[in-house]
Amino acid sequence: MWLLAKEWRELVAARAFWVLLAAMGPLVGFAFIGAVQTYAEASGFNGTAAGVGEAFSPLVGVWAPTFSACELAAVFLLPFVGIRLVAGDRQSGALKLELQQPMSSAARIATKALILMAGWIVASLAPLVAVVLWRIYGGAIYAPELASVALGHLLNAALTIGLAAAMAGISEHPSTAAILTLSATVGTWIVNFVAAVNGGWWERAAAYTPTAMVAEFQHGLIRLDVLLVAILLSAAALLFAAIWLRIGVRVRRRGLESAALAALAALAIGAATHATRSWDVSEDRANSFPVADEAALGRIRGHLSVEAHLAPEDPRRFDLDRRALRKLKRVLPDLTVTYISATSIGLFEQNSPHYGEVWYALGGRRVMSRVTTAEGVLEAVYDVAQVAPPGDTGTLFRGHPLAVPPRGAAWVFYGIWPAVVAGVGLAVYRRRR
Repeated sequence: MWLLAKEWRELVAARAFWVLLAAMGPLVGFAFIGAVQTYAEASGFNGTAAGVGEAFSPLVGVWAPTFSACELAAVFLLPFVGIRLVAGDRQSGALKLELQQPMSSAARIATKALILMAGWIVASLAPLVAVVLWRIYGGAIYAPELASVALGHLLNAALTIGLAAAMAGISEHPSTAAILTLSATVGTWIVNFVAAVNGGWWERAAAYTPTAMVAEFQHGLIRLDVLLVAILLSAAALLFAAIWLRIGVRVRRRGLESAALAALAALAIGAATHATRSWDVSEDRANSFPVADEAALGRIRGHLSVEAHLAPEDPRRFDLDRRALRKLKRVLPDLTVTYISATSIGLFEQNSPHYGEVWYALGGRRVMSRVTTAEGVLEAVYDVAQVAPPGDTGTLFRGHPLAVPPRGAAWVFYGIWPAVVAGVGLAVYRRRR
């Protein structure tokens, strides 16, 4: 308890934490105001595009862009708070005093992580204010999908805290730790870029980067493998920091322990990637086929293989993968997808006789189709599986249109929020003096 109290005092004394709090308001406000304005116009505000908003979901139209401000804060602001809390003890000499206490290094780093998560929850009050404003405007709130978005950004913050702690533990100076942390973040962006161009195993690895993870949670899809990988990576990073914060232990021993930790973490993460359970918590079932189609697909037995002759940058491949095959994978775990192309853009493969073909194979039967929509994929799967398609797929989700502008949001996020943060920060500073 004394260590928790000490770390909390360190957090509220850090200028980086107050910068994070002050910036969260305008960041969330800018995203929220823009999202609500777009949502209102699409819903028929001022007579523009009346009726289009009937197909809108607040999850994609409001919550995803609003909470994206949390992703920016987690990437560019939260690491400095974490580095300040972890590396500050080494710079001030407090770490040597803590090492004299009968407490494991893992317990110390876990305490710092808990305090940092508490600080992030305090900063997340800004998007909570956006939720309250949306409710005041009369907007619909579906709790499961909102919880999914919050969970995704909480896991993203945990990954950032773990990464910042690991870099602060291994480096001698906070500035070095900051550079290493941002380099690792940029590295995940590079993986996403290479995956979009080359596909293959790069694409499978990119599915577990923070950007891809947050994107799936923001669309109401909770995947067990992504959840486990995020938790394992965060825990491994914190244990790595705990190893290197034992400054009295020889570097060789800490290096061997880090190598063993990396091997165990790799094995655990590799096993977690094979988890196939997932939950679609979006109100409009955006990540799933209609219930009737899923019931029909559930009657299919055997291994289904899909061979698509499409380049990684072909828009048809995006439609096929994101809007059809990912939904199919959730219903048919025994599914193998193979993409075949000679180039990454496919521009000069259009004259190839087989380019654009999508082959479905099941039980010795093969069916070819060039349609990449969800409806076309279902038709081909039913054909190759010799399963009768359902007659009625259920009612269409009509959405929750709301033609209301974001009144008062600018005053809240650009005026009241910074003023409250400045007032509380000043009061804390005077009390500490």
